[in-house]
Amino acid sequence: MLNFRSFPHYVLTVCAALFMLAACDSGSSGTDGALSTDMEAPPPSGATHESLEEFFLAWRAFERPPFENGVPDYSEATMRARYAALADWKEALAAVDTSGWSTADRIDYELVRAEMNGLEFEHRVRMPWQRDPGFYKVIYMSRSDVPAHEGPENHAWFDWWALEKPLSAADAAVAAEKIGMIPEFYVQARENLTGNARDLWFGGIRVIREQEGALRAIAAATDHANVQDAAGRALAATESFGDWLEAELPSKDGPSGIGKDNYTWYLRNVHLMPWSWEEEVTIMERELARSWAYLKLTEHNNRNEPPRDDFDSEAEYRREMIRAVDAFMQFLDDGFVSTRPYMRRAMLDHIGSYVADFDERSFFTQINMHDAMPMRPHMFHWIELAMLDNDPHERIIRSSLPLYNIYDGRSEGLATGLEEMMMAAGLMDDGPRAKELIYIMLGQRAARALGGLYMHGNELTMAEASDFAVKWTPRGWMRADGELVVFEQHLYLQQPGYGSSYITGKVEIEDLMRVVARQQGEDFIMQRFMDTFLSSGIIPTSLVRWEMTGDETHYRSIVDAE
Repeated sequence: MLNFRSFPHYVLTVCAALFMLAACDSGSSGTDGALSTDMEAPPPSGATHESLEEFFLAWRAFERPPFENGVPDYSEATMRARYAALADWKEALAAVDTSGWSTADRIDYELVRAEMNGLEFEHRVRMPWQRDPGFYKVIYMSRSDVPAHEGPENHAWFDWWALEKPLSAADAAVAAEKIGMIPEFYVQARENLTGNARDLWFGGIRVIREQEGALRAIAAATDHANVQDAAGRALAATESFGDWLEAELPSKDGPSGIGKDNYTWYLRNVHLMPWSWEEEVTIMERELARSWAYLKLTEHNNRNEPPRDDFDSEAEYRREMIRAVDAFMQFLDDGFVSTRPYMRRAMLDHIGSYVADFDERSFFTQINMHDAMPMRPHMFHWIELAMLDNDPHERIIRSSLPLYNIYDGRSEGLATGLEEMMMAAGLMDDGPRAKELIYIMLGQRAARALGGLYMHGNELTMAEASDFAVKWTPRGWMRADGELVVFEQHLYLQQPGYGSSYITGKVEIEDLMRVVARQQGEDFIMQRFMDTFLSSGIIPTSLVRWEMTGDETHYRSIVDAE
């Protein structure tokens, strides 16, 4: 059976909507059948929040391209027609009269508007179906720690991890169908990929080659002949597609970044963040300098402390991780944020694995091998996902999490911000060496974000951005020959703003805390702040700020900046 409890809630919501519009199955977001002609036009816009929700469900159906035989159509002619039709949807949304609506209802409206801006940007600037081979990845073997897939995704994506194992006959049929569309999809991809973005092309080869391993793992993990057959045919098609990409690579010599002006427009109009490209560079440079300076100050303070040895066994690692999770949950429960019983289990399910060999450790594995506590605040990600699964937002538009990674500053910003916030609140007072690791992680995130910014400014290639991240990560823990640095820089090139969102999102939350603390004075209570913040949903922090303070001035300064 499909594991709906661990399935992203927004998939279920949108599937229900698409079922009403005659187009959904439970296997993935990809469904058969082109949208009928009358669905291409927006429905009449109303003047109530209820009509906005109906409009939103129709919009989500329109946002999906037509399908044939389980394959989405990203051909040039179809994309051109859909971009032309988008103007009618934007006009219909603009005609909605929100006067007299509540703040919460108006925020829902702004989320729909941001998604439409996102689709516009996809067609006008990014064009991943044309420029990015990695866009054609289909198989996802594990759940991301954020609400949706990180980076761009095509509409035929398939979450293998969401199926209960061993597969039932019904789920095996779903898997065989979703995997079985890959050969035809890659025939179309060769026709669509006419772009000249060299670094995106290079990174996309790695993504497609990784899918080969995923398909081999799927075939080995089941005894259902239909799944094995589909995986075998998909593997052959994926290998052939990868070979074709490699053969075409020498002819690619164009830039992959979107440019500074486009980057700024995207931040402000899609992700609803208040920065320009130049301002984000300044923030990252400041945080990189602060991370190194405060690391040295913390090391000075700890100069008489004994060094912290790495964990020396799987048993010690698990024991210390469980202890850290329990201490973390106790800290949360002691007036920091309201907790639920399922939160501890969500944390324990994601404690990672012991890695004895130093040369086999990624950057974050290195952190975990030193101390169990510093990464626990970032793993609040899994608590939020458990909240989505167990206590989804009651509003349709907010439970249907934003497209185009619009959530990134709110999701990654909170997880990153909690590291230093909880350290300041006393979580790591018993482990002075743990505080050093917090600044090392901050330095790594600032360094890799600067690399991403310089790539989109077309000032560095992906290889140069990777070298930059390696150079400026403290203690040399970011390996130049590791998979992580390549994965991260390719992701940030695919998804503008993602690399910087960890820190800019953190800065936005810190600033919101400043505003609320000034507004409430001595009545400020941390648990009330956190609970209210979380109750708004995983939406851009600029909108959370509007909802929590009742003041839309900050938000309007973003969207009215140009």
